[in-house]
Amino acid sequence: MPDDALPFPRGTHELALDPEVLARELAEELLGDPLDELDTSEPTALDVAAECDRGLALLAGEAEARMQGLRIFCEHRDPRAIPLLLPLLRASCPIVRMSAVYALGRNPHPLAVEPLLVLLAADDNGYVRKAVAWSLGNYPEAPVLNPLIRSLQMDVAAVRLWAASSLADAGGTGPAKADPAAAQLLLSLRIDSESAVRSNSAWGLGRLYPDLVEPRQRELVEVLLHTMLHDADSTVRDEARLALEQLEQPDVLERLQTLVDDGLIG
Repeated sequence: MPDDALPFPRGTHELALDPEVLARELAEELLGDPLDELDTSEPTALDVAAECDRGLALLAGEAEARMQGLRIFCEHRDPRAIPLLLPLLRASCPIVRMSAVYALGRNPHPLAVEPLLVLLAADDNGYVRKAVAWSLGNYPEAPVLNPLIRSLQMDVAAVRLWAASSLADAGGTGPAKADPAAAQLLLSLRIDSESAVRSNSAWGLGRLYPDLVEPRQRELVEVLLHTMLHDADSTVRDEARLALEQLEQPDVLERLQTLVDDGLIG
């Protein structure tokens, strides 16, 4: 398997670097990580079954074969892979840990929740934590809400970005979770320094709106309106407007139309 097909380069000398430095260097070498490269085509059931059989055999092999197997289960679901994936979360190599995390995001299992949360809290590699933040969006019923909130408050930008998205999934399971999730997303939309994080926060708020009580819904609308008009980044403004439009609330749509009529938005 060529180096450029792996989620990380084969070399391990870089691993002593600061995670953010490592992430930047790796990003320059890669077209993307497994999250960006997942195949969106629709293979036949027979194709998937054959690929999963091959993946299971590869996971049981040596290091290079194992990496190929991990890539297969970043794309396909098969419960037979779980016993082979879980031990790889403890691998010394962050390349392996990251790929196993993505595979367990594609193949969620209750036994993965605790080790994934440990990695989110304590792994020293930013790519691994980013992978966990994405994967936990596929565990909305698990106790992931508070860990994702902490990551959105404190972690590096790439992790915060996916924590915001996964927080919308975790909060979308009912009002009890929706309110604290929305509270953090509202705060991040106001204060986060990274435009991509603010954009994802706006998107997440739009998804949480139906599960919120009326006072929080009103706050959400006002913050999104303020963001749409005043955020320094046009992509964030556009995301806030889209979130408002997708609420499909007549009073909100009327306010948007008034802003259009007054020439305040296009």
